[in-house]
Order: sequence, then structure tokens, then C-alpha cells
Amino acid sequence: MSKVVLASSNSHKLKELQAMLSEFDFELLSLSDVGLAGLDIPEEGDTFEANSLYKAQVVSEMTGHPAIADDSGLMVAYLNGAPGVYSARYAGEPKSDKANNAKLVDALKGVPEGDRGAKFVTVITFYINKDTVLTARGEVEGRILEEERGTGGFGYDPLFYVASLDKTFAELSSEEKNAISHRGRAIKELQTMLSQ
Repeated sequence: MSKVVLASSNSHKLKELQAMLSEFDFELLSLSDVGLAGLDIPEEGDTFEANSLYKAQVVSEMTGHPAIADDSGLMVAYLNGAPGVYSARYAGEPKSDKANNAKLVDALKGVPEGDRGAKFVTVITFYINKDTVLTARGEVEGRILEEERGTGGFGYDPLFYVASLDKTFAELSSEEKNAISHRGRAIKELQTMLSQ
């Protein structure tokens, strides 16, 4: 079984991706497993694709193993796609889900429900070597609520409402969320690529 390194220090994302990638035929290692605990790779790209590729390439080159990275974010139509690639640090440093959510609620104060459309986007890069790079993208549509609902998930999950389920991402079980989420959709696309 080959070894692949997951290029993420985000413990929530790590847990979610490890669960969703468990069916692949490789051992998925964390950054700490390869002596890179606390590695913080700057996300300086202006697209999810650029950030995901950069993180995967850096970790692969540092470890000598293939690497999987993702970059995810929330895009709100009323805010012209913001927070976008800046989702994790929307309210500034240090990164804080609570502060980011408060800033988003404030930015949409008074905006009618019909104009609060948003989508979560994930781009996953599987960097096997410099000549073999797979990129998958997943999106899920929803809208931003005026106040948080639910206690599960992380990030903007308590504000991201999916009408077809009448729930926020924070109100879904991990299994329910993974079945419809942007990350779940990107993983399914990656699985299709790997099986070809």
C-alpha cells in the first residue's frame, strides 16, 4: 500500500477528508505522521485551484510522497463572491470561525432572503508527481441565514442553509453532510478520475 500525505493542518478538514478518502487503496498520512506538524503553507493564490495545487506540490516535494490538498471557501453572490479564497481569514488574523461568521452576518444585514444565495466550493488536488496531477472541484448551493443554527461542523456551517433539507450544514450528521457537501462532491469526482 502506498503512502499519500494529506496537506492540511486543519483538524476538522483532516478528519472529514480522512473519512471520505478511507476507501482509496493507499495509507493516508497526516502532516504530523511525516514530521511536519504545524506546517503552515501560505494560501496566496487568487483561486481555489492555485492554492490547492501549491499546497499539494509543496508537501509532496518536502516528503517525497504523493500529496492531497484542498482549498475550500464560501462564495456569496451578494458580496461578489466574497469571502472566496479568503474564507478562513475573512475577519482577519488570527483565524476565527466565530469572528468570520459575525462579519458575514453583519455584511448581509438587511439583505433579503432571496439575495442571500451562496455556494461552498472545494478544489482537491492529488499531486502524484510533477507530470501527474489530478484536480477535482465540488460545489453545493445554499443561502446564508441571519443567525447561526446547529452545533455540528465548522466554519460557516451554522449559517449555510440547504433548502432541500431544511437544515444548515451544522444541523447535519457527518454522513449526511459528506453525501451532499462540496468536499464530498469533489472527492467523488476524484474517485472517478482514479478509477479510469
